[in-house]
Amino acid sequence: MARAKLGEMISPRSRSLSARKKLRRFIREAEKKKDLATWRRGRAVFEYIEGRTVLELVAELDVARSSVNRWITLYEAAGLDGLVTGTAPGPTPRLNEGQLAQLVALIEDGPDAAGYTSGVWTGPMLGDLIAQRFGVRYHNHHIPRLLHKLGFSVQRPRKRLARADAEKQALWLRKTFPAIKKSRRLPWARDVWR
Repeated sequence: MARAKLGEMISPRSRSLSARKKLRRFIREAEKKKDLATWRRGRAVFEYIEGRTVLELVAELDVARSSVNRWITLYEAAGLDGLVTGTAPGPTPRLNEGQLAQLVALIEDGPDAAGYTSGVWTGPMLGDLIAQRFGVRYHNHHIPRLLHKLGFSVQRPRKRLARADAEKQALWLRKTFPAIKKSRRLPWARDVWR
């Protein structure tokens, strides 16, 4: 397999004067946006068109040789669009927009309206509701993410002892707790920070 001559990985159409002007503009815009990754890709392709070798670009831009070759190939295949990074679309949602709207209405109606005896929604209850109504199962750790996406916040109750004396707790917070915090200071730390 013979090696390509300098600049031959890119067709003459993509090496034309107008293509180079567009590439320069692309690099300047990436620089203005402070998008280092896009700037680096555009710069590598531009320098390659101008006659620099891939190995020189690898050393100058501190990237892998395969990256520079991939950027050149992407530019040749898709033009400037091949150098722009996009976000991965991710998997398709399990519930469509209509089902999500139904779920919002069910949550707002409350657990009593959905047939539950509790007055407050819990993650497992919502997972069960989604499975019953829509035939989709979500892991319990994903339910809070789904709620957040729908505009709800997850509320976690503060745990308190049922038989605790409120006055003794307040006294402990005012007197004992600050004394514990003060006594935990390390003796050598006082010398260092003064």
